[in-house]
Formats: sequence, structure tokens, C-alpha cells
Amino acid sequence: MPPHTEAEIDKVVAARLERQRLLVDRPNTAFSFIIEQCILERAVGGKAVTMSVIDHLLEVGRCTNVEIQVMPLRQEDHAGTNGQLYLAETEDNQWFGYTEGHQSSTLISAPSDVSVLLQRFGKLRSQALDCRATVSLLERLRGEL
Repeated sequence: MPPHTEAEIDKVVAARLERQRLLVDRPNTAFSFIIEQCILERAVGGKAVTMSVIDHLLEVGRCTNVEIQVMPLRQEDHAGTNGQLYLAETEDNQWFGYTEGHQSSTLISAPSDVSVLLQRFGKLRSQALDCRATVSLLERLRGEL
């Protein structure tokens, strides 16, 4: 709140689409994503939007440099319940983390703090569905729409 204007929405969407180009433009860079199943089942935007999102995830997941995993609903508690986290490694192997909240965001560069996020991400990956099970779930969810 307050709601975004049409121009602000267009700007945010354009920025997100530009970031997504990295997946294709950098085929030698590994990308890994974990998505909560409940986000897909919430059907934000309606059936058509949800189908489009699932189709997009299935398509991007076919790229050899992209791994997509879904955190299933049946996983009652997991290492990501504190919110979103982002991790990135530089060319010289330095890791950075990034977290977002409602009114703030934090770039994390202290090695000990980044280490905690890396451990948390490793735990999340072990708790989420593997890539094959994720594809099966996405196909099932799409079929139910």
C-alpha cells in the first residue's frame, strides 16, 4: 500500500522479465530455485495466469543450467519459513546473500552470515521435491486447472 500505478507496474514487470533473460543469456551459470507449492495453488491472477506460470516453470526447468524444486505442502516446517533468501556467487568465488522484508531489504556480505544462508539453502534443497518429482507435481497441478 498504496497501490502501484500502471507505469510502476509496467516498470517492475519489465525489470523482472529482463532478469529472467539471465537464465538463457548465461548458459554456463547455474541457477537453482525453490518455490512453495502453496504459491502455485493460490492461483493468483486466475486459472490462465497460473497455467502460464506452470508452463513457464516447466519450460525453464528444461534448461540444463536451471534447477527448479517445489517445497511441498506436506513439508510442515522447513528451513525457509523465515522468508525469501537469495544467494549469488561472484566470478572470484565470493558469496553474497540478500533478504527482503515488507519495509526493508538487506545485502549480506559477512562470510559468517552468508555461510548461515548457504547452509539454510542446502537444507531447503534437501527438504524440497527433487527435480523429477517437481516436474510431476507441476504437470499434475496444470492438469487439475
